[in-house]
Amino acid sequence: MSRVLRASAIMAAGTMVSRLTGFARTAVLASAIGVAALGDAYNVAYTIPFILFDLLIGGVLSSVIVPMIVKAQQHDPDGGRAYEQRLMTLATLVLLAIAVAGVLCAPLLVSLLTTDLSPRGYDVAVTLARYILPQIAFFGIGAISGAILNTRDRFAAPMWAPVLNNLVVIGVALLYLVAGGAGGNIDAVTSGDLALLGIGTTAGIVVQSIVLIIAAHRAGFRFVPRLDLRGARLGEMGRAGVWTLAFVLVNQIGFIVTTNLATGATGKAAEQGAGHVAGIASYSYAFQLFQLPYGIIAVSVITAMLPRMSRHVHEGRPEAIRDEFASGVRLVSSVIVPAGLLLMVLGPAVTVLIFGHGSTSVAEAVNIGNVLQVFGLALVPFSIYQLLLRVFYSFGDTRTPALIAAGNVAVSTTVSFVLYLTLPPDLIVMGLAMAFTAAYTCGGVVAWTLAARRVGGGLGGRAVGAALARMYVAAIPAAVVALIVLWGTTEVAGITPLSSAIMLLVGGGAGGLLYLLASHRMRIAEISSIIGLVAGRVGR
Repeated sequence: MSRVLRASAIMAAGTMVSRLTGFARTAVLASAIGVAALGDAYNVAYTIPFILFDLLIGGVLSSVIVPMIVKAQQHDPDGGRAYEQRLMTLATLVLLAIAVAGVLCAPLLVSLLTTDLSPRGYDVAVTLARYILPQIAFFGIGAISGAILNTRDRFAAPMWAPVLNNLVVIGVALLYLVAGGAGGNIDAVTSGDLALLGIGTTAGIVVQSIVLIIAAHRAGFRFVPRLDLRGARLGEMGRAGVWTLAFVLVNQIGFIVTTNLATGATGKAAEQGAGHVAGIASYSYAFQLFQLPYGIIAVSVITAMLPRMSRHVHEGRPEAIRDEFASGVRLVSSVIVPAGLLLMVLGPAVTVLIFGHGSTSVAEAVNIGNVLQVFGLALVPFSIYQLLLRVFYSFGDTRTPALIAAGNVAVSTTVSFVLYLTLPPDLIVMGLAMAFTAAYTCGGVVAWTLAARRVGGGLGGRAVGAALARMYVAAIPAAVVALIVLWGTTEVAGITPLSSAIMLLVGGGAGGLLYLLASHRMRIAEISSIIGLVAGRVGR
């Protein structure tokens, strides 16, 4: 576990900076444009290129393209240089064509993702989408450059380039706050305001891509356009990536359902005269906060343990796979368990402190926090599910994850529609977060069962379950302390950004300290290892 811990800590440091600047970006944008109609329109437009990119290249990048580049580097007479150039040429031509087509089809794409947007909201979303969609080409070129860097063991640029993207968009949002007079009022926003927001968002991706292209050049990659695409091994790539593409496609279908129901919630509220309720912007911001502990802790552990499990598979050592997986689950859960419980308690305090400024009212920030509280329930099952997928990937199995994802989307879609039809508008987006939780809980159970069969002899479920139980026993008192502080502060001072800061500092701080003390007394080894690693690095 110590090697995984050290590798994960190194990656987590860079990931943390990227996630935290992304966190700041989200907060500044919410303050600038709010979470009502303009915020919803922006988030819809911002989502479209990511969906298209995932469908076209993002889903197969790590599972197919990186291994194929490595194969070319090892077996081609020129060390894979021509293959890399063909791949970059192909990606550039295809993604430029997709970007142009996306701009032309922006009205259709916005209609696909939304339900019951107001005419003004629809027009603004289409305008923003046309400004933002060109980033698909730059995003893809940057991603290929990052893959080339990874195959050369150059990880710094891919780790830090997103930070520059975040800083650019933060600057754009601040400029909008200073120069724009519309704030979050979608009826007052001008064409110049929309150009600033849209072009500025795309500029962030352009800067990120330029950094990656320069880094790839310094690492020895020389881009020479090559149109002899027969050597691009498209057939091999297609065969290897078909199930990964199916996995991405299924998940995107689920996301499209979610965005439609979330925008439908605001439409229902308008029809019933219920005022502003949580919509797609609130869902998106809550989901980004939910992803923060997962992205810092779980992604780092996953990245470190997947190559090791893959080697164990090739060596025919199933017992080593079980040990590696169980160790990763315990390490991730030692941080995710208390984080999930504290999110369930302190979600509104977090969001009021971050978002309760400018064009986002305290009440709207509380709405985001309520959604975040429900997402807190999903943190543990979602993280374990992602770890389980790596068991299949270590065997080269992309088919099973795609089939499990189809089941997840079926559960999520069914629960989402039922809750959409039965809940009042102000609870619909919270219901969508609950559907997300239900889907990944069911998916985790199915994935665990199938992964245990694949490995043979199980995945150490009894030991993992016992470790999780001890972590919850240590974490529940921490959550109770945070709840008491939350209740007391709210009774005395209400909910404001200042009182929220007190709740987080006192409640979160005391709760976190209590968890560390309890886990030490209960001899939870993973926490002791993390503390020892941090203390050792600080001591240097």
